[in-house]
Amino acid sequence: LGPRDLLDELPPHVEVIDAAKIPYGRFMAQEAINAALIEHARAGKAVVRLKGGDPFVFGRGMEEAAALAEQGIPCTVVPGISSSISVPGAVGIPVTHRGVAQEFTVVSGHVAPDDERSTVDWAALAKLRGTLVVLMGVENSGAIAAALVRAGRPADTPVAVVQEGTTAAQRRVDATLGTLGETVTAEG
Repeated sequence: LGPRDLLDELPPHVEVIDAAKIPYGRFMAQEAINAALIEHARAGKAVVRLKGGDPFVFGRGMEEAAALAEQGIPCTVVPGISSSISVPGAVGIPVTHRGVAQEFTVVSGHVAPDDERSTVDWAALAKLRGTLVVLMGVENSGAIAAALVRAGRPADTPVAVVQEGTTAAQRRVDATLGTLGETVTAEG
């Protein structure tokens, strides 16, 4: 999920460990990532955990920092700009705009609204009038849209789905809450 193009600029002696967590693709367990950070730091290496965005916004950065702290290994966190702000901006959507949206809310959509593991209050979110940014929600987008409409958010509320934001593969698909499920399916 990090800026992969930067890897091409590294000198040949730099060891790169792919710690990807690509949806439906390559995946390195968080415990393995923590163990690799600790192992290489203990070996006296300079270790960089390169991530896109802000590692503390759905990035599990605190888990990594805590694992290092438990082992007495100091670390420095350099936060980036969260994808919840940067990706909408990259496709021309401000998350706030004078007279239109005076608030924005960021939630995870990786758990469907009707899933018992969900801790998101979708009914409360439907009552808000600002921008709602749902990260990791493509798979559940139809169910999320339906839950918001059932709770009172107008079905004609505009929606943009952005895939691979800020990368060369970036793609934007527009819909409304009422058409989101069928649009995401139709657009693949």
